[in-house]
Amino acid sequence: MFYSLFILCLVSFWSCDSKAQSKQNNEYEALLERINLPEGFEISYYATNVIDARSLARTEDGKTVFVSNRRRKNVYALTDTNGDMVADKVDTILTGWNSPNGIAYRNGDLYVAEINRIHRFPSIMENLSDPKSEVIYDQYPTDGHHGWKFIAFGPDGKLYVPVGAPCNVCDKEEENPVYATITRMDPDGSNMEIYAKGVRNSVGFTWNPKTNNMWFTDNGRDLMGDDIPACELNFAPKAGMHFGFPYWHQGDIPDKEFGKKYPRDKFTEPAYKFEPHSAPLGLRFYEGNMFPAKYKNNIIVAQHGSWDRTPDAGHIGYQLRFVQIENDKVVKSEIFADGWLDTENNKGWGKPVDIMEMPDGSILVSDDVNHCIYRITYKK
Repeated sequence: MFYSLFILCLVSFWSCDSKAQSKQNNEYEALLERINLPEGFEISYYATNVIDARSLARTEDGKTVFVSNRRRKNVYALTDTNGDMVADKVDTILTGWNSPNGIAYRNGDLYVAEINRIHRFPSIMENLSDPKSEVIYDQYPTDGHHGWKFIAFGPDGKLYVPVGAPCNVCDKEEENPVYATITRMDPDGSNMEIYAKGVRNSVGFTWNPKTNNMWFTDNGRDLMGDDIPACELNFAPKAGMHFGFPYWHQGDIPDKEFGKKYPRDKFTEPAYKFEPHSAPLGLRFYEGNMFPAKYKNNIIVAQHGSWDRTPDAGHIGYQLRFVQIENDKVVKSEIFADGWLDTENNKGWGKPVDIMEMPDGSILVSDDVNHCIYRITYKK
């Protein structure tokens, strides 16, 4: 009798667990139907239940994808073991670190950026079960405000690392010239230098595959109103350029406190102005052959979405945007994917963060609110 009851309870537990998982899967799939894409494109999940999924990096063959999160303080390796383009194995690379938002992969090594330090995990794929890291640089400021980092290797082989302003708007250049900049260093952490100045908070940069020139996003200051200033897409083809913060916003709006310090023409204006407070983060030049020809060598940007617009103005962003580039100029821009914003309730159920192209030409998109990684494909 006791044994029969035990088996009955066990079967009941498995049944309930299975039903709960099935319900969760159905809810996940239903959310995909809300996302709007151009004709011929499809969206699916590469991975679900990836809490606060942020920055993305991958191995050369694309079989393993690294994903970070800054709030949960973890970095994971997600592996597709059977080649169906869905991750089915998870390894924890690290946990409990100080906002390890930035990750990059190069020549077999994984690089991870905390707020004030850069780590390297040598030969990471050979050491997934017992990863060991070494600190290659530890001289960045410790400020938490805009302190989390996006990192990436440029065509010059250097690691690029932003240092956000430790405030909404402030002039810290004399106190520490590294504030509000994008820096770069050699892969071993040596020869750190400032590449670009006047950058309030960049959480994404990329390089044109045809010219090797840098493009980066920058989030505009808060508390100037619902409709100003615009967030920015900036073009930085050489070192030493200054993009205006904190003196001029979106290229043509002087800051009330600091704007009189320098004339407008001292700074480089944005190449493109995004919607105010739309929070553009990760971006990539599309280099694959899966998508239609118009996307080739042009930019797709993740706009994370606003947080500080008034209810009457409504939230904005929560989408992917396509930006067409010709001769280092923006000639066209249009929404590539949206639907993550529930406009009726003025609430985002998902927020795109980073974009990464896979070897087959599909793209992955991380989402730190729906806690997943999407895969977008195109069928002719």
